[in-house]
Amino acid sequence: MMDTLPPLLLVGCGKMGGAMLAGWRERGLSRAVVVDPYLPTAPEGAELLRSAEEIPAGFVPAAVVLAIKPQEAAATLPHYARLARGAVFVSIMAGKTVAVMRGLLGEGAAIVRAMPNTPAAVRQGFTVACAGPGVSAAQRSLADTLLGATGEIAWVEEEALLDPVTAVSGGGPAYVFLLAELLEKAAVEQGIPQELARRMARATVAGSGALLAASTEDAAQLRKNVTSPKGTTERALAVLMADAAWPDHVSRAIAAATARSRELAG
Repeated sequence: MMDTLPPLLLVGCGKMGGAMLAGWRERGLSRAVVVDPYLPTAPEGAELLRSAEEIPAGFVPAAVVLAIKPQEAAATLPHYARLARGAVFVSIMAGKTVAVMRGLLGEGAAIVRAMPNTPAAVRQGFTVACAGPGVSAAQRSLADTLLGATGEIAWVEEEALLDPVTAVSGGGPAYVFLLAELLEKAAVEQGIPQELARRMARATVAGSGALLAASTEDAAQLRKNVTSPKGTTERALAVLMADAAWPDHVSRAIAAATARSRELAG
């Protein structure tokens, strides 16, 4: 791991961009420039610009991190094509392929496409990345450091895998939060006071995640460990796992999200 990160340019500083910037700051930043027309004030440890045209002529970033919405790519990326000669572009835009981005940045652009998730905000994120053509070993190493500043990182060789990754890992926190939301609602329906229901649902989801992370057993076995024969959990799972219930709906949801990721490529 490098002691101090080289100069970086962050395009877009919303929740995910901000989480990544905070992680880099903890690693040590030599210089960070953020381009975002919507931020009210400069993020800690970074210079804030409103457009690509304001980037100083002498600023040469080692990496340009694209943390904007995929719908903004066509209008935004051409303004950064001049940086493609020396910088590696690290994109966390859902759906946008390396080929599409090269069409906007220039065919010689070195691009790493990645999909992080929101637990990055507490350095517990999971990111899957894929290096495009022309990415050097040094550029891949830099991208690994940048993406790894917010949690765990894995690399794949097949870019098409990033679509289901987006559906499972990128969107996964929302599904987990929905579970906590539904557990809280069901607890209230059974007469548990609202505040206790909320505490109980959040702690159950968070604690179960911590147990899963610490255990060497797979998720199916951990589920079975909680499920006593003819007990209350078995009765609940019989409802959740009935035909066309939870398992089928989860599979359909992931398929739908994967399809949407592919649609965003255009």
